[in-house]
Amino acid sequence: MSQTVDRALSILPLLAEGPADLGHVAERLGVHKSTALRLLRTLHAHGLVHRQPDQRYRLGARLLALAQQAAENLDVREIAHPHLVRLGEETGHTVHLAVREEDEVLYVDKVDSRYPVRMYSRIGRPVAVTVAAVAKVLLADLPDAERHALTARLDYPRYTARSTPDAAAYREELAAVRARGWAADLGGHEESVNCVAAPVRGADGRAAAALSLSAPNVVATADDLLALLPLVRRTADAVSRDLSGTDH
Repeated sequence: MSQTVDRALSILPLLAEGPADLGHVAERLGVHKSTALRLLRTLHAHGLVHRQPDQRYRLGARLLALAQQAAENLDVREIAHPHLVRLGEETGHTVHLAVREEDEVLYVDKVDSRYPVRMYSRIGRPVAVTVAAVAKVLLADLPDAERHALTARLDYPRYTARSTPDAAAYREELAAVRARGWAADLGGHEESVNCVAAPVRGADGRAAAALSLSAPNVVATADDLLALLPLVRRTADAVSRDLSGTDH
């Protein structure tokens, strides 16, 4: 399996040199044409390579999109981090930064609470996408057709009695989030934990990330956290300005 993966990945830098036909790919890899074809078909299925009308292969648009997304995510984390630290110092609560990758929303940065009770979230881990405030912010910003298709294929676990029950309810909530510009998870994932989130927007005005503030009930009630929402939104707007170089 590792040899197969190695061969498949070796095709990408080869095609970065320019389009190549099946015979050239097989020769460069030192494999039979049938083996090269299987590898190319797999990469093609994932959008990483594209077969041209002349039967030559080139790098696919999906690969370029992934590279751009990775660069943007690294940039937003670096730019946002000082703001996250400042928000954490001002409130004492846990601050997260999250981005969307296809059907998942992942934490890419975190500033821990100053209180002994800590959040169990980890950088690089996906969030509970149907209830998390950061996920609601990011999904609400999607074009209508994409948002509808994504919500249709999600599962809707009942983490608590306040969890989102189904796709129809989620779409209704996302419409409200889109209209007001912020989201909340008030006991939807864990009954004792509340969270509010706001979008970080890039130069194109689209949500590039979501910034959130979270706290357990023993530290701050839902009302306490909602009272901090203006500060969360101002922080997200400040990150947006630094990220895009424009005012929002």
